Amino acid sequence: MTDTPPDDPILVRRAQVARWSAFAKRAGYAAVGLSVAAFVAGAVTDFNDAVVAVVVGGLALSALLLIPAIIFGYGVSMAESEERGEPFRH
Repeated sequence: MTDTPPDDPILVRRAQVARWSAFAKRAGYAAVGLSVAAFVAGAVTDFNDAVVAVVVGGLALSALLLIPAIIFGYGVSMAESEERGEPFRH
């Protein structure tokens, strides 16, 4: 693999979208993990307002991050498979 960037601006943009999508997926799943941990901690102790805020906030943040990240990540993988000449698969 070479260190020189490709000349095709579409490939450059696709790689950028893939990187941002991967980052957003990691952050979104981390927010889900935080929500689950807060929920378990609340179930063991007491569901006070702070625990509920962390659970709801983490789930809302994960939705904001994961929905577009999954859609754009799927788009990148479909574009790459189309370039390779692979048939469309659901």
